[in-house]
Amino acid sequence: MGPIRSLILILAIAAWSQASAQTIKFEDSAGLLGASCAPDIVANCRGVNLDPARLKDCLYRNEDVLSPQCKNDYARAFDAIQKRVAAHSAVTKLCERDVAKFCPGVQKGDRSKAIACLLTGPRGVSINCNKAVSEAGYR
Repeated sequence: MGPIRSLILILAIAAWSQASAQTIKFEDSAGLLGASCAPDIVANCRGVNLDPARLKDCLYRNEDVLSPQCKNDYARAFDAIQKRVAAHSAVTKLCERDVAKFCPGVQKGDRSKAIACLLTGPRGVSINCNKAVSEAGYR
């Protein structure tokens, strides 16, 4: 597996396990980063464990030697990942009442079942909950 594929896979998995108006998919953020920064990562971040935090730190530390395209895109890519992570977290908080009201069999804290229930489209789900579910990329 080449360095670009490894980078994209690592970023997608790490971001998924860990989110603003219209957020973009984790894989789109990772793709942007891979397309714009792969040569810079290979040249400047050799030996760095490519988890998202260390990769972002490496790119930031080497910002003065990065290509203009990478400089422009890496900040956008990591910002998009952060927004999507934040949107994922917001779903739990913004949909708590809706889950309790419309999904009686779902245990508190069972995010996957709560999302599955909310995606079935019960009538009356709050606007804020629907918006949070969309921004988190669940629909």
